[in-house]
Amino acid sequence: MIQTDKTPVSKYKRTKIIATIGPSSNSYEAIYDLISAGANGLRLNFSHGTIEERQKQIAWIRKASKELNKPVAIIQDLQGPKMRLGDFEGVIEVKAGQTITLGYKTNYAESRVIPTQFDLAKKIKRGERIFIYDGKVKGTVEAIIDGIIHIRLDTDGLLIKRKGINLPDTDFHGDVITAKDKADLAFGSSQDIDYVAQSFVQSADDIRELKKLIASLNMNAKVIAKFETKAAIDNMQEIIAETDSVMVARGDLAYEVLPEAVPTIQNQLIGLSRRYAKPVIIATQMLFSMTTANEPTRAELSDIANAVNSGADCLMLSDETATGNNPINSVKVMKKTILYTESYDHPKAQFPDFIENTSQAIVSRAVVDLADSIGATAIVAETKSGATARQIASKRTDMPIVAVTNDTRTLQQLAIVYGIKSYLRPVDRLAAFKLTDWLQKQKILNKGDLVVTASGRQPGVVGTTDTIKVRLLD
Repeated sequence: MIQTDKTPVSKYKRTKIIATIGPSSNSYEAIYDLISAGANGLRLNFSHGTIEERQKQIAWIRKASKELNKPVAIIQDLQGPKMRLGDFEGVIEVKAGQTITLGYKTNYAESRVIPTQFDLAKKIKRGERIFIYDGKVKGTVEAIIDGIIHIRLDTDGLLIKRKGINLPDTDFHGDVITAKDKADLAFGSSQDIDYVAQSFVQSADDIRELKKLIASLNMNAKVIAKFETKAAIDNMQEIIAETDSVMVARGDLAYEVLPEAVPTIQNQLIGLSRRYAKPVIIATQMLFSMTTANEPTRAELSDIANAVNSGADCLMLSDETATGNNPINSVKVMKKTILYTESYDHPKAQFPDFIENTSQAIVSRAVVDLADSIGATAIVAETKSGATARQIASKRTDMPIVAVTNDTRTLQQLAIVYGIKSYLRPVDRLAAFKLTDWLQKQKILNKGDLVVTASGRQPGVVGTTDTIKVRLLD
C-alpha cells in the first residue's frame, strides 16, 4: 500500500476514531464512506451477526482501505460471558422487597423461574449484588439452592427478555473466555484481524490466557483489554502492564462501579495507558443522541473534547454507526470536534511521575524532547513492530509522528495510535531518509522543514532503535 494522501502534516488528526459495523453500515459503500469520513479503525462486534457477514465485512474493509490508500485497523470484539436474561413472554413487573428467582435456561411459563443465558449459580455467592437491565432493577443474592438463585430486590422495575446483568461483586476467574469466543478466535485466525478485544476482563491472568490462545492459532493480532468490571478496575495497573491496548467500556462499567466515578476512572486509565505506552480507547455513548438525531448534544461534544484533552489515543462509536440513522455524519461530527479541540488544547498528563527505564522509552523521550526544543515539523520513526512509534506517541507531542514500517500488520495496528501517520516501505538502512524525501516531493513536507528521525542500525529488526538524527530539508 503506497499512500497518496496529500494532507500537510500540520493538518493531521492526532486522536483517532473507531466505528462499529452493524446493520446501518453493512455494505461496501457505507464502510468506504466511514473510512473516508475519518474512521481509522473498524470494530466487528461478535455478540451479533454471522460468520458469513464478518467475512464480507472484512473483505469490504480491506478493499476500501486499499482504494482510499489509508491503513485501517480491524478489531474483533469477543462476546465473553453472555450475562443476560433469557427468553420469556411479556414483561415481568417487580417490586422492592420482593424475592425473585433466576435459573439457567429455565422455562418461566412452567416454573416461574426467570431464565438466564449463563449459569450464574456456578459463580455467584450469597450477599453479592446483582443489577439487571442497565441497573434499573437492583437486588442482593439471598441464597443459591439447587442451581436456582434467590434475589431480594431493592427497587421496583420491569424485566424484559435478553436484558443485561451486571455482577460487580462476582469473581468470574476462569470463565471470561467462552466456547463461543474460542470458536470466533479460530475464525479470526483465518482472517485479516489486527486486534482482539476481550470482554469482562477481571485480571492480568485473563489477558495471558487470551494471548496463549492467540499464539496457539498463529495469529499476530494484539489484545485490547476492555475495562467494564469492578475487578478490572481493582487490578488496572497489572492488566495494563500485560495487555497491548485498553478500552474504557463506560456502559457496563457505570453499573459495576459508582456512575459518578466513571470520569475519574477514565482519566486514571488514560494516564496509566500512556505511562505504559499502550493505546487507550474511550467507548460508549460518545454521540449516542445521533443514533436518532441529526445533531449531537452539547454535552456529547464536551465529552469528546474532554477525552481528547485527557490524551486518549482513540474514540469509539458503537450504536451511532452500527444501528443509528446517521453513521457517516456521526464520524464527521467526531472528526470535526477532535480537530477543533486539538487546534486549541494540548493533552494533559494524568499519571504520576515515573522513571523511564527501558532503552526504547529513553530513546523515544529523547526524540520528542529534541524535536520540541528545535521546533521540528515532524518526527519520522522507523519501526518493525510499532513499539518505537507507540513509545513516541505516548509522550503526546503536538507534532505529527510519521511511522515507516515494512510490516503490513504493524501498519494497520498503528492506525489507531495517537498522532501517527504510517507508511509501508521495504526494509532499508535509509528508509526514514527516503520516506522524508518522498514526503517532500508530495508537498506533505516542505523545503526548510526540520525533521527528527529515529532509526536503528539493524533495519527490520525488532527493538533496535538507537539512532536519532536531525535533518533540514533543502
